[in-house]
Amino acid sequence: MINLDLLGKTFGPYEMTYTWRDVILYNLGIGAKATDLHYVYERAKGGLKVCPSFATITTYRPLFSLLEKLNIELKTVLHGEEFIRLFEPIPSEGTILTEVKVAGIYDKAKAALVELETTSQDKAGKKLFETTMSIFCRGLGGWGGDPGPKKPVYDVPKDRPPDFTVTEKIPENQAALYRLSGDYNPLHIDPEFAQAAGLPKPILHGLCTFGFTVRALIDQVCEGNVDMLKSFGCRFSNVVYPGDTLTISGWKMEPGIYHLSVSTERGDVLSGVRAEVTKE
Repeated sequence: MINLDLLGKTFGPYEMTYTWRDVILYNLGIGAKATDLHYVYERAKGGLKVCPSFATITTYRPLFSLLEKLNIELKTVLHGEEFIRLFEPIPSEGTILTEVKVAGIYDKAKAALVELETTSQDKAGKKLFETTMSIFCRGLGGWGGDPGPKKPVYDVPKDRPPDFTVTEKIPENQAALYRLSGDYNPLHIDPEFAQAAGLPKPILHGLCTFGFTVRALIDQVCEGNVDMLKSFGCRFSNVVYPGDTLTISGWKMEPGIYHLSVSTERGDVLSGVRAEVTKE
């Protein structure tokens, strides 16, 4: 049974100190190429850029800590939704302090939905970003609790073509590379663990797909300017396997607002994808 006593409580701060090497490793983990010098070279003209989805890796330590406190086994967990809001550019090295709040624990009958909100700042106290993570915990619902609020729906237009489309093949070793940024869930590397979870083989991290999508948006809409992204959120609707081909399409809905579709050969893998950028 989930520890419902933690609802509304805040933990931390959790400290993460990182260098340019960690930034480059993360950027490579979300598909940056050797030719993307602003992502992979510490002496790049204009400085090394931090893809804003880097904000999500500050949540790994708080997440794994809270799973234990909440009495949730890792094998029951599926990532449901992720949202980031940026306030300042993320430095290419330094220390980030993150607090996490158990914002919601909802009863979805066959599963519990746990919502965690984080706030991160630098050592000087400057607020950098916030995240919201929703995780499904299979088999832990059914206690008669609040099923939770309905979320907004962000569909893509059916009556016009996208404003951009990017297609990328996910390398076979992408999950092995991405996990080095902090998500060590064996579901993404261990074939036996994946099969025990009902999957034919290890899957790509949802937040790796998230990072691929954010990077594509910045390349296509922001001309590589990472500081233009203000928020980005999605639901994880299906798995991605290393070796799949990812197709990312975006539609401009109004100045500064984009809805995206993200799919593989088997269909949509992210849904409800919405991004806010500095108005063009």
